[in-house]
Amino acid sequence: MSHSALVLCLLFITISSNLAIAIKKEKRPPQTLSRGWGDDITWVQTYEEGLFHTQKSNKPLMVIHHLEDCQYCQALKKVFAQNKEIQEMAQNNFIMLNLMHETTDKNLSPDGQYVPRIMFVDPSLTVRADITGRYSNRLYTYEPQDLPLLLDNMKKALKLLKTEL
Repeated sequence: MSHSALVLCLLFITISSNLAIAIKKEKRPPQTLSRGWGDDITWVQTYEEGLFHTQKSNKPLMVIHHLEDCQYCQALKKVFAQNKEIQEMAQNNFIMLNLMHETTDKNLSPDGQYVPRIMFVDPSLTVRADITGRYSNRLYTYEPQDLPLLLDNMKKALKLLKTEL
């Protein structure tokens, strides 16, 4: 009798722990490459993949450097994801990459490694250091109120591409 009770008790513990694990997994939102920057945008996973696709498609690469625990990144991400014009342009005209770590290409951090930082790379694999934000101490950072400037800079990256063809 005690052997049956022990087996029944172990079976109950096993089932309840597996159920708890399954419930925990269901509550977590799925992780996508967008990381909240725009779920309808096709995102590349690595810088190298982005460079490959930018050459192949002849579209500029837009690289967003950010961190999950950065309040400035979170604020920029929110307005970026809500702006229909930026989302449409990113989806249709750019190869998109968002990174939460630095790359080995030091050209992507010409004035330091800070976040948020947005840079553009053209299909000739040239980092467009000439496309900057409005701050002289952090040339490639944008704040939520800078979205019109970011939109203009996205258009500038596309215009430069057309003039170089």
